[in-house]
Amino acid sequence: MADEDEIREQMIDAFEGADYPISNPMDLVPALPNGPGTKFESGDFSMTAMELNTKTSGGDFPYDDPESFVDDVIEDLKDQGEL
Repeated sequence: MADEDEIREQMIDAFEGADYPISNPMDLVPALPNGPGTKFESGDFSMTAMELNTKTSGGDFPYDDPESFVDDVIEDLKDQGEL
């Protein structure tokens, strides 16, 4: 089983380097350590940033900080049964 807090921490670490505010998912790519292939993993959960973009609603842009963006992504993953 995936640890939601661990996934949240990984995502915040990966996305915090973006130039906020961000207006779309492509604004996050330069901040990612391995680009779209950056993986978020915990327990049986493993998803790349590219997969996140295709499997979630994409968020409610713009975002002013990584925490609010990650909160929405986590909620979307939970709604879809991924977490």
